[in-house]
Amino acid sequence: MTTIRLALAQINPTVGDLRGNLEKIMSFESIAERSEADVVAFPELSVTGYPPEDLLLKPQFVKENIEAVAEIAGKSKNIATVFGFVDFHRERYNSAAVAYQGTIVGNHRKIFLANDWEIIDAAQPA
Repeated sequence: MTTIRLALAQINPTVGDLRGNLEKIMSFESIAERSEADVVAFPELSVTGYPPEDLLLKPQFVKENIEAVAEIAGKSKNIATVFGFVDFHRERYNSAAVAYQGTIVGNHRKIFLANDWEIIDAAQPA
């Protein structure tokens, strides 16, 4: 039976501080790798901080967040790194990426956001 060692990085990212959050992610990724973990997982929207709200209306912020994703991926060599970021493809998505051996090997876009439930509930007949 194969054993997988999982590290949970319970960091507290700062909303809007892409550089600071990136440094936290890479620092904890390094700690997890030195601890011989196979996978390290970070919180939802760990790159941008949660909730990024109005910052998502700034194209430069979204672009820099995606650049941070590439930087995280480039540093992930011997450990799979799962982290949250804002993806963009015609619209913005709350996403989770999996980086391994210098590249993004997986990406999942969240389908329902917390505030979407209000919209869904409002659309239901009374």
